Amino acid sequence: MRITATVENAPGRHEVSVTTGERTTPLDIAARAEGGSAVNGGELLAAALATCFVNDLYREAAARGLRIDGVRVTVESDWGDPGEPALRLAYAVHVDSPEDREVVDALVRETDRLAEVHGTVRGGMVVELADVQVGSR
Repeated sequence: MRITATVENAPGRHEVSVTTGERTTPLDIAARAEGGSAVNGGELLAAALATCFVNDLYREAAARGLRIDGVRVTVESDWGDPGEPALRLAYAVHVDSPEDREVVDALVRETDRLAEVHGTVRGGMVVELADVQVGSR
């Protein structure tokens, strides 16, 4: 599965879309008037971790026949100076479910182990600059 994120930006204009396979979804993220995005990459990384966990929790619950009525994931991250990686990423999970507490706890811990974005961050994957193009449109 290939996932592609595209950002088109100019002062006052910010368009974001994500594509998985043949499905493209636009994301509503505001522009900064001077150029750039109203949210920063660290905020989007926190949102990516939360989103991954939520989606994977429902996936794993369905595979086990468990009922989830709702979930809230709060990701906190601490950052240093520009150019430095995050100092800390931590998240808390609240699950609304009629299932036994121990069963849901085990589900959350297994989802933490399986969550792909979490595993990518934990693994310290290489990020490469694949291409640079300069020109006018």
